[in-house]
Amino acid sequence: MSDLYCVIGNPIAHSKSPQIHAAYARQTGQDLAYERCLAPLDGFEATVRRLVAEGYRGANVTLPFKLEAARLATRLAPRAQAAGAVNTLVFEQGEIVGDNTDGPGLVADIVRNAGVPLGGKRILLLGAGGAARGALLPMLMENPRQIVIANRTLATADKLVADFAAHAERLAVTGFADVEGSFDVVINATSASLAADVPPVPASVFGPGVLALDMMYGAQPTVFMAFAASHGAEVRDGLGMLVEQAAEAFLLWRGVRPDTASVMASMRLAR
Repeated sequence: MSDLYCVIGNPIAHSKSPQIHAAYARQTGQDLAYERCLAPLDGFEATVRRLVAEGYRGANVTLPFKLEAARLATRLAPRAQAAGAVNTLVFEQGEIVGDNTDGPGLVADIVRNAGVPLGGKRILLLGAGGAARGALLPMLMENPRQIVIANRTLATADKLVADFAAHAERLAVTGFADVEGSFDVVINATSASLAADVPPVPASVFGPGVLALDMMYGAQPTVFMAFAASHGAEVRDGLGMLVEQAAEAFLLWRGVRPDTASVMASMRLAR
């Protein structure tokens, strides 16, 4: 019987993770099955415990459960502990181990796939929830000049900065409408694109030479990408990040790192 894995979320029908992990399994010769799992908004813990009881080996976690997954885990990997958010669960020896591969996936996509180094750059991070938390430490490890966290609720962004106090000199907080200055990279870590909305930041943050990346993805460019592109920015969706973070999760589960380039190319062609 194949080893069982899944991605848990709500909604989840749009997820491309099953195709990505099936491709990785074929590429590496691993015997596994990977599916989508819709969890009730008030039933994440029950869903995870059911999966463990049914013999699943692990799971990915997506919106809106990443913070709850961190609370549920019996042990957190260091990068998940720093993020306070979990997107990958490993079920082993009675434990639920929580890890976070979102940030490494994001950085890999920006630096390696988009060819944009983050060292010395000024980055605008939109949002202060689980997606932003997962991205923050891996981006800080690239030595940017500054990361400005913009959020609708300033207290939430302030709490995020407080949790990364060791890096406070390179972090700043602002409201969406109060963003000032120019940026090299703008990252939308909010869920606004799911509602066909754009965080209300000034159009002046975009322009030629700016990379605008939306963590969301779909068959068409998101409204955030369209807005950024209309003001001259280079745009990128979250598919590359998804493929890269999936490779990191696959490594955790199977002990082998798949090649992402061919899978990313086939995923983009299939859209």
